[in-house]
Amino acid sequence: MKSFDRNKPYNSLPNLPPKANLESVEILKISIEANKLLAELKGYCQTLPNPNLLLNTIVLQESKESSAIENIVTTQDELYKETLRFSDSIKNAAAKEVIQYREAMYWGLQEMQKTGIITTNLLVGVMQRLRNTDENIRNTPGTKLANPTNQLIVYTPPEGDTIIREKLKELEHFMNDNEFSNLDGLIKMALIHYQFEAIHPFSDGNGRTGRILNVLYLINQNLIGLPVLYLSYYIIQNKADYYRLLREVTEKGIWVDWVKFIVKGVGETAALTLQKINAILQLKTNSEEKIEKALKASYSRELCDLLYSYPYIKIKILEENNIAKRQTASDYLKKLEKAGVLESTKIGKETYYINKGLMAILSK
Repeated sequence: MKSFDRNKPYNSLPNLPPKANLESVEILKISIEANKLLAELKGYCQTLPNPNLLLNTIVLQESKESSAIENIVTTQDELYKETLRFSDSIKNAAAKEVIQYREAMYWGLQEMQKTGIITTNLLVGVMQRLRNTDENIRNTPGTKLANPTNQLIVYTPPEGDTIIREKLKELEHFMNDNEFSNLDGLIKMALIHYQFEAIHPFSDGNGRTGRILNVLYLINQNLIGLPVLYLSYYIIQNKADYYRLLREVTEKGIWVDWVKFIVKGVGETAALTLQKINAILQLKTNSEEKIEKALKASYSRELCDLLYSYPYIKIKILEENNIAKRQTASDYLKKLEKAGVLESTKIGKETYYINKGLMAILSK
């Protein structure tokens, strides 16, 4: 492998695929297990009467963990309170960034579904929505990545708008061209994730954009149907290994350990997501009788679904979803509090109702 100098722009970053044995028995064994769990997650989501029930909860959790990797930290409480505000009135800066992550994920998914492919323009759009900026590919020299502890330079990404765009064009080709369709989808995702992070095309937001790219690619390859994979949790739990293995690919060409790490993470994450979904649905099932008893003839499945889409809820949410007018919605929520399904709290002039059971599952 050509010698690597961490202090010089890595303009010689090789295109994918690498010259490495990525279909060893060990890798394929991990990949088969991860694919099996992903298939189970995908199939399970398809049987749900309302798959969107999951998106408000799981996608927001993924957004929170992915942002935490970048030290954008908010509590569950802050986050769910803020989701009920209008986006332009969100006061908590960290919560606002997490919510922007979720919106960037949804936007990227819609754009990808229009064209059927993942493009450089799509990734730029995701980054712009993440950061609420009109910046594009970075074109100023001098970008260097340093160890946050000792400030030593660990990596200098490719430099120059033309070079960065060429690298992204080659990555596009690898992601979308049938020439590489013989590679297992999860192994390909691991390669794509490294390559995007190594190109480091933006002045900020590369990590979060790269993690959205992971989920978009899995959906694009029909490995999951919805963006319900909770992959950032695995990365944050194994943060030191994640950055070490990225560096070992760059510095020593050690691909196998990186691929194993990412593919194993997908499997573990799929299992974790399945557990969370099952717990949420079990809680919902266990509460339905209590909700029906409290509301009697006013009970509706739509209201029940709504209560398990938002850990924090307020009267306006019921109004916006055509469940009930303001006074009736207020009566419903008071009855559900009396029945022990919800718990009210006053924040400023607004009364919020907390689904404590759902919060407990999401906070695990």
